[in-house]
Amino acid sequence: MTRKRKPYKTYTKEFKLEAVRLMDESDRPATDIAMELGIRRNQLYKWKEQLSNKGNKAFEGPGRPKKQDQSEVTTLRQENERLKEELEILKSRRVLCEDLK
Repeated sequence: MTRKRKPYKTYTKEFKLEAVRLMDESDRPATDIAMELGIRRNQLYKWKEQLSNKGNKAFEGPGRPKKQDQSEVTTLRQENERLKEELEILKSRRVLCEDLK
């Protein structure tokens, strides 16, 4: 007999911001706030950390990027590194040419 998983819930940016605000401004325990909101306590702490790390850009979009998007991001990062290396080579060549003049 297998257990069925509950479907994932999605929360709006406003809900997350309000939950973090409640946790920060209230002297109530995070467990009580989480129970009241119908979420887990550790989710509150994750949202708080995301907000402190990303500021206004926290909670943009629906969660993790899809694998296809992630592979595109990886490809773009690799290309960015390659272009940085090329730029450094061009800069060093320019300096060498200026020294020869």
